[in-house]
Amino acid sequence: MVRREKANYYLDIAGTVCERSTCLRKTYGAVIVKNDTIISTGYNGAPRGRQNCSDLGWCLREKHNIPSGERYELCRSVHAEANAIIVAPREEMIGATLYMVCRDPKTGDVVSGTNSCSMCKRLIINAGISTVVIRDTMDEYRTIDVLSEWVLKDSSLELHSGY
Repeated sequence: MVRREKANYYLDIAGTVCERSTCLRKTYGAVIVKNDTIISTGYNGAPRGRQNCSDLGWCLREKHNIPSGERYELCRSVHAEANAIIVAPREEMIGATLYMVCRDPKTGDVVSGTNSCSMCKRLIINAGISTVVIRDTMDEYRTIDVLSEWVLKDSSLELHSGY
């Protein structure tokens, strides 16, 4: 028997978490881990008490053909990363790793090349999470060093260089 290496082990768990997602466009699952201990999990879905897109049977962003990555204010969901951060104590997230998986809800296939949105990146930075691992295939993944990739290479500065 060959043991699954740690990154894929936690990504497999994030993949299971995304089965709770209620989004009709893409399902996401996130797991925050520190010192080999799962701190919290999160998936994308409507805030507590509100109807989910899966309950309504439609997605407003899909209904209006809004491309991925645009007009998040119209989305009913709280993102998986945000949900995982909301329930975790900050002192336990400092230096932690967030594992994330995205699947197509129609096929169940892993969606390659996904990333956190700009708002979730800011939440991850402020939570003190140091590494993000994102699944691209069942065995391949990308590892992002939050400090060097999202803090020091601050792409938002390019957007506001005229200020």
